[in-house]
Amino acid sequence: MSEATRSAGEVFHRTATIDGRGVFYREAGDPTAPTLVLLHGFPTSSQMFRTLIPALADRYHVIAPDHIGFGHSDAPPVDRFDYSFENLTAITLGLLDALDLDRFALYLQDYGAPIGLRIASRHPERISALVVQSGNAYVEGFTPFWDVLFAHAKDRETHEEAVRELLEPAATRWQYTHGIPADRLDRLTPDTWTLDQALLDRPGNKEVQLQLFWDYQFNLDAYPAFQQYFREHRPPTLITWGEHDEIFGADGARAFLRDLPDAELHLLDAGHFALETHGPEIAALIRDFLGRTVR
Repeated sequence: MSEATRSAGEVFHRTATIDGRGVFYREAGDPTAPTLVLLHGFPTSSQMFRTLIPALADRYHVIAPDHIGFGHSDAPPVDRFDYSFENLTAITLGLLDALDLDRFALYLQDYGAPIGLRIASRHPERISALVVQSGNAYVEGFTPFWDVLFAHAKDRETHEEAVRELLEPAATRWQYTHGIPADRLDRLTPDTWTLDQALLDRPGNKEVQLQLFWDYQFNLDAYPAFQQYFREHRPPTLITWGEHDEIFGADGARAFLRDLPDAELHLLDAGHFALETHGPEIAALIRDFLGRTVR
């Protein structure tokens, strides 16, 4: 890796080939510094970390990949790739191995949680800390938003039309705007939901997302293993969660304390994408937390 990578003020945009698939990732900071891996959720990509990365890169080596099917990573059609959270985990772990990252902290948001927690629970020796933002590991976090998704998991044909509405522009915009206090609405940039929707509207991508919607049910089967990992290994954990998140409710944040009583919990006056309205606050919390827990 070149010396240029060590400039904390720059973010580099790279693509690695993992199992024959192109995986796009953003990288910043000194690669000899402690590493933080940022794992995004639906329906976005590593662009959700566009302001957080430079806010941390003076002190940490930051990696933020796009999952297969998202952002600028490959998005093969569903008949050419088995879209499951197990396979997204394998690709992510393959990238971390290719980058020779033996130990790292994980930032988990939305889809990033079941991916990152599979990695953490199976390779606890590699995890230095966890930062969790609206990423479930407990059933308490599910809100009525999920009713149609769990119905779809049981009967795809009957409920597909209703679930497809979650892939339309109004639903994409709502993910960013719900739960936001009026005095912070002007911090939201329409670039976020506009870019996300453009990527969802690519030919074949909605079928990709429908497959992942269906596969999400199997993440719940992994929750006992995640919770056992918490109890046995007690990773230092920071929780920065939008208190008004109507997708993953705040009860899901509080539930972590059952198995991680020393976790640091911060419920913010925000919704699902708390970084969009509370980015500086979250960056400050992360810098303080990692500065005390990760060397």
